[in-house]
Amino acid sequence: MTPVAPAAPTGDALRVVVVDDDLAVARVNRAFVAAHPGFTVVAEAHTGADALTAIARLRPDLVLLDIYLPDLGGLDVLRRLRAAGDEVEVIAVTAARDLDTVRTARLLGVRHYLVKPFSGASLGDRLDEVRRGIAADRAAPAALDQRAVDEALGSAPVRRGALPKGLSAVSLERVASGLAARTGDASAAEIAEALGMSRVSARRYLEHLVATGAAEVAPRYGSAGRPEHRYRVPR
Repeated sequence: MTPVAPAAPTGDALRVVVVDDDLAVARVNRAFVAAHPGFTVVAEAHTGADALTAIARLRPDLVLLDIYLPDLGGLDVLRRLRAAGDEVEVIAVTAARDLDTVRTARLLGVRHYLVKPFSGASLGDRLDEVRRGIAADRAAPAALDQRAVDEALGSAPVRRGALPKGLSAVSLERVASGLAARTGDASAAEIAEALGMSRVSARRYLEHLVATGAAEVAPRYGSAGRPEHRYRVPR
């Protein structure tokens, strides 16, 4: 573990431990954090064991945590922290991008997940969100209403506004269910054929699902002609 002399804090600066097995990367991340208003770095660790020691001794507000470490992996560090009742905020900063790792990190309470390489601006945005989240938690009343619960969990409330003119809730549900039943992506024409509706109508419903976040769309380029839009349920 490398102790770091923290910069003179301004107000209630959040205390950060930077964890990365690559010394050069750790120093770059430390510099990013130290230069960001409202944060001060109190230690730098290069192994999982040193990270646990630093966190237990210094009780930081935030940990920048690499997943690939030479002894304990970052996820094992997280498991031990949570088992000990430590609820420290964590931003994962890692080259690990497989779905299982991302899901496990989320379940273990990772606030943000940055895939290397990333920019200082990207890290700065996440630091600002962590600071806002901590400030909101500290100011929250003991009993929360639904809006406050959504904000605390970082989730958006379900919106059930009126559908655009010409769309029906019943047909929208049919298209959504038809898309969800596909094992992969599908075009508007394929959905239309499966549901017995026109391609134009199917595309309107699919685009509405995309606009509301219930579907994703990506172009598929063929050998010639315009790209075909392919839709799928978000993973």
